[in-house]
Amino acid sequence: MTTQSKLVLLGTGGGPTPKTERNAACNAIVVGDATYIIDAGNGVARQLAHAKLGFNSIRTVGITHHHSDHNADVGTLLHLAWCANLDAPVQTFGPAPWESMWDSFLDYARRDVQIRMVDEGRPDFASLVTARDITDPGVVYEDDRVRITATWVNHPPIEALAYRIDTEDRSYVISGDTTPCDSLIELAQGADYLVHEVMHVPSIDPLLKRSNGQRLREHLIDSHTASTDVGDIAASANVGNLVLSHFVPSTPVVPDEIWLADARAGFDGNIVIGEDLMEL
Repeated sequence: MTTQSKLVLLGTGGGPTPKTERNAACNAIVVGDATYIIDAGNGVARQLAHAKLGFNSIRTVGITHHHSDHNADVGTLLHLAWCANLDAPVQTFGPAPWESMWDSFLDYARRDVQIRMVDEGRPDFASLVTARDITDPGVVYEDDRVRITATWVNHPPIEALAYRIDTEDRSYVISGDTTPCDSLIELAQGADYLVHEVMHVPSIDPLLKRSNGQRLREHLIDSHTASTDVGDIAASANVGNLVLSHFVPSTPVVPDEIWLADARAGFDGNIVIGEDLMEL
């Protein structure tokens, strides 16, 4: 019997500043009692609790790139999961220097971990979690429920990945942060769900006024995908469903009908305006 899978959008906001409207980036693919996480921005552990996903269900955490809105809480998520009931191995992976970054987090958490191992009888945290740098595209993880494939995407000036998660019944692609690029279209060919970042260029000026980033506009334009381009990407990849996420800006709120109209210009398939804790 095929084990059904689902996609849970744990965080759909874009950018590192905490927001009341949306949590930072995180996606969960759930297959039975196993959860596979892609990205873990700030607040994701609490989002997992809100989604009623067991902390001991986590099998992998994949990181698309090392911007803080995508990786800030990888360590915190797994540490707090271990403080709950995590007792099974977890594999983590992402672009270099993820291995050394994980080692640094273990140093940070060492005091708390040592105390809890002795005082509360918990298993060794460091031995439960493995960290691996991804240096080449291709299959990066596989078990009896999923196959996860990575490809490089274009998010200058930082190395960035997109992931495809194939299960028995569905396929999901998480774009991470990227401009339109052929490698993502190739990875997403025929996928059931493409979760793609989106930016409404005419609405970014208020965001820029609140930021101390003197070159933020240049970065946003050069490194992200405009809402008017995302539909063409979905159409070229022939995906079943386009899920808009990582909304820039999240504040002020851009009306759903604008996101939808921009994406619809290039894609006549099903389009979903992602919301935190949405299940698909």
